[in-house]
Formats: sequence, structure tokens, C-alpha cells
Amino acid sequence: MVVLRIRNAHKRKYALICLFIVGFIMYRYLCMPARERRSRKVGLSANSSQLRLEGEPCLILGGSIHYYRVPRAYWRDRLIKMKACGISTLTTSVPWSLHQPERGVFNFQIQLDLEAYINLAAELGLWVILRPGPYISSELDLGGLPSWLLSDGNMRLRTTYPGFTQAVNTFFDKLIPKVVPLQFKKGGPIIAVQVEHEYGSFAKDEGYMLFIKEALQSRGISELLFTSDNHNTLKSGGVDGAIRSVKLQKLNQRDIRDLSAIQPNSPTMVMDYWTGWFDVWGDLHHVLPPEDMVSTVREILRRGMSINLYMFHGGSSFGFMSGALAHPSYRALVPSYDYDAPLSEAGEYTPKYHLLRDLLSRYNGGDSFPNLPALYYRETYEPAIMYQHLSLWDALSFTEGPFHSAEPVNMENLPVNNRNGQSYGYTLYESTISSGGLLKSGDNVRDRALVFVDRSYIGLFKRQSLELAVPDGKGRRTLSLLVENCGRVHRGRELDTQRKGLVGDILLNNIPLRDFTIYSLEMKPSFIDSLYQAPWKMLPEAPSFPGFFMGRLFAYGYPSDTFVKLPGWEKGVVFINGLNLGRYWSIGPQQALYLPGPFLNSGINQVIVFEEQEGDYKIHFEDTPDLGMAADIQ
Repeated sequence: MVVLRIRNAHKRKYALICLFIVGFIMYRYLCMPARERRSRKVGLSANSSQLRLEGEPCLILGGSIHYYRVPRAYWRDRLIKMKACGISTLTTSVPWSLHQPERGVFNFQIQLDLEAYINLAAELGLWVILRPGPYISSELDLGGLPSWLLSDGNMRLRTTYPGFTQAVNTFFDKLIPKVVPLQFKKGGPIIAVQVEHEYGSFAKDEGYMLFIKEALQSRGISELLFTSDNHNTLKSGGVDGAIRSVKLQKLNQRDIRDLSAIQPNSPTMVMDYWTGWFDVWGDLHHVLPPEDMVSTVREILRRGMSINLYMFHGGSSFGFMSGALAHPSYRALVPSYDYDAPLSEAGEYTPKYHLLRDLLSRYNGGDSFPNLPALYYRETYEPAIMYQHLSLWDALSFTEGPFHSAEPVNMENLPVNNRNGQSYGYTLYESTISSGGLLKSGDNVRDRALVFVDRSYIGLFKRQSLELAVPDGKGRRTLSLLVENCGRVHRGRELDTQRKGLVGDILLNNIPLRDFTIYSLEMKPSFIDSLYQAPWKMLPEAPSFPGFFMGRLFAYGYPSDTFVKLPGWEKGVVFINGLNLGRYWSIGPQQALYLPGPFLNSGINQVIVFEEQEGDYKIHFEDTPDLGMAADIQ
């Protein structure tokens, strides 16, 4: 027994010594931003099995936070919290669809001020890995590609099709000059740039990745280039002159072996270690147990591999920016992008955060991390009573249009937004009928349609429901289809087919409907603001649906974060002071929308709810999220 205790004591002693040595080596090699600006002739390089920064061995500890998913007022808070966890490199993608909503129209202001975000990272002592796309996935509508590209009926996205490459060149002409001065060798924080995103899973054009690489370099990108793919598509997703990196959630030898076989004697980077997963409507909330996450991160670091945590903080897909899945069937994403990440949607510390911070502290060479910033206060406000009502039909005069067409026109080809088409929201199609019968969608409704006869609801079209009975009636009647774009698929080989609205004929008794009047209901802030001039009425006992409901939220003093909950409501959209917070849907999993304090005014806040079918006449504001029933990721 004495000998056993001595041996165990020696084992513990040697284990502690080994841990200290490993920790010291890791700290020595971590890519930590210099406190003093040094000469930067050599940036991040990969000339051997190690990454090197200015010639010194370097290990990247990265985390993804998307500036477009976090209120600008909270950028600093989220980045400081990431640094306090031991992360030294920020990774962000750049959403083309948000920065160029129309041809010739660019937005790099306020919430989309990319330069300010990168400069803030530098101020806080973080390196940056930039993912400029043009395709970024990021679970965004169409993977971050602008929907107006699809107005070209021959468009072939993510290829060297001239219509696509010309659009990419125009966008890069605006974007790249903004980030070139922020590169490492020019004194900035950008140490690497990713070429496109997981192209191996698409791979429709052998020359495409070379085109993107040259489009970046010809405009002044000179830092180390990466590509990122799943282990089984690494070869088809790479391009000469860029380091291949892998995406994974569970570490297995096959992934690393596949990468090493394609790229021998090169550093290994896990560019996307998925800390959780996204959620879709009608499913459960996906979670990855904290112990599983930390165990995998620990093993990656033990092997001396660089890592980027996707996501470190997910944030929210405000408005209609969420994407969708195509397989095994179409399913749209919820607006929360909590992702079960170490930092929650509202910026709260989670068990993952604390376990990760403890792990990374062992590789910090004895230096202490910054103190944890205090959390923002969350508040329960008095419910907003909906006191006014506006029917959808009374709101139509405030839309752009209407437009007349003999045949159905998909959203992307509507003559709205300076002929750039409609990107998001709803479109109302109306046609005249003279009989009842069987209405067939032929799977031409994308993605969901409420159907009315003379403004009385008769049923619903969705992708699994292709037929509907139209009741008989006298004379000529108006058949209306309110079609919702629930979100374009964000990944896969079906990107070219993501047109929305009515994408083909609707048949009544096998005869195509013709002569449509079409209203675009994109629900932009300008439209919501214009509704204040609409003929609102005091809320009746039996309001008509679909309709808009108006109420007020009172926030005294400095407004705090809260969560919008809508028990008794069915499906619709919430607007706070004209800002589109996102969709809600009773089928879940998400049952509360995150409402950041910076979106509120001190005093009166206008609340408008667009409800499709059923309402409870008041909405609640509580201090706790509700992402739905959770299930472990399989």
C-alpha cells in the first residue's frame, strides 16, 4: 500500500510537470497580438508543419462572432468576453446580400460597418480571420448571396458564369479596398483570409476557386489564404496557394488523415469546430453537451492543431435573414442563432464558456485573462396590449405597386426595388375565378401560401400539401394567395433554384390561373413606418386575419434586454420601433424572440405584430429566453 501511494504520488508529480511543459509550449506558440507594434514584413505563413507569424511558431485560437448578428452597441461587450475566455483571434464572414441589397447600392454603415468592427478587434488586441465570400453559408438566406442574382433565369451561382463573376467583381471592387489597409503586413489585425466557403460540397466549376483567389489577390489581399471543407470534400474544395482546413464537430483520425494525405507537411487547422448547431421550425433545440465540446477542443489542442470555434457567440438572425435546409425535406431556420455556443444569444456566460476558459487558462503561461465583464441587466416589462388593428387588405395601398401580369411572377423578378426584385417577406397574388373546384399548386408555391376567396380564408398550401378545394359560389370572385418566402436554402447544390413566390402555374380544375394582380409585402422599415398613416381601427372583438396589431411597450430609464413571448399567437412577424425582430411560430422550438435593450427607447416603444391566423391581443416581455425543448446533437 505504501509503495502504491508513492507510485501514485510520483505519477501525479510527473503529470503536473508534463502539463506545465505542454502549457508553456502552447503559450509560446499561441498567436497573441503584440502589445507593441513591430515591423511586419512577414505575416502568417505555413512553410512547414507549423503556422508561423513573423517567423515565430504560432497556434491560432479563434472564435466566430458575426457583426451583422450582434447589435453594434454590443460589439465591444461580446469581443471583450471572447478575449476574457482566452480566444485571441476573431473570425467573421461578410454577407454580400446585406452589403449590396440592390445592384449599385452598397451599405457599409452603422450595423454593417465592417471596418469599424475590424478596428475594434485590433483595439482590443485580437487578430482577425476574414471570410469575404462571396458565398459564406453562415445559415443565411441563399448563403449570403443577394437574391437579385436569381432574376437572371440562366444564373449559375458559384461558377464562372459571366453574370455571376461580373457581380462578384463589382462587389469585391467595393469590399476589398476597405479591408486591404487592415491586413497584418500593413499594420492591421487581419492575419488570414478564407477563399469562398466549403466549395468542395458544391464543386460545379473547376475554374471557380482560382477565379475567387485571383479576385482577392489582384485587389491587394496578400495575407495567408485558407479554404475550409468537410473531410470528404477537401480535395475538390481547395485551390493552389491556399491552405486547406477542415470542418468538424467530432474529432476522428479519418478527418485528420484525409487532410494530411492531401496536404502533407502542412499545418493542421480546424477552421470550423462546431460548438453546437442551428435550429429549424418544427424540430427540437439542438445542444452539444459542454463536456463533449471541451473534450474535443482539449484533444485538438493536445495534437498541436489550430482551431476556430464556430460559433463562439451566435447572436440573432434578425428580420428575414435566416436560411433553410433542402434535405431530407425543406425546413426553414428559426431567427435565434444561439447555436448553443459558449456565449448565449443574449451574451450570457454558459457552462461551456466557463469550462473552455478553464481549459485555455492552462495554456496561458501563467498570465491571467482579463476579468469577466459584468452581464447586462435583463428585464420583465409589462405586456403590450394590442389596442389597434389593421387588416392586410387595408394595408395594400401602402405597398409598392400593385403590378399586373398575365402569368405568375416570382419574387426575384417583380419590378420592385429599382427592378431588383423582392428579397424577403410575403407576396400577395390575386386572380379572378368564376367557379369552385380543385386548386393545385404543382409544387409551385415557395414556400407557404394562405388561400382566400373574396378575402375569406379557405386553406393552406405548403410543400407537402399540393391540393385544395375551392367552394362553389356565384359570379366572379377574387382568389388570393398570400405567399411567404420562409427562407432560401443556404447550402447544397440547389442554390440556383431558390426563387420564391409563385414559381409556376396554379391550376383550378386543371386550367392555369391567369391575369394576376400582385402586391409586394417585403415588410421593410419604410413600409412599416408608412403604416402609421393607415386607417387603423380600435381592436374589434373578432379582428380579421391576416392583419397588423399595434401596441406599446413602456421602458423607463435605460432600456434593458428582454424576450418577446407570444402565447396564443400562431405565426407572424414582430416589429419594434419599425425594426423587424424576426418571425415567430407556435410550432417551435423557439418560443421567445431576443429583444436587445439598444433597440428600445426610453419611454414609449411602438410594437407592431403581423399575424397570419390567430392572435391573443397582447404580447409579453420576460427576462428569460425560451429556445424550446432541447435534444443532444447526434
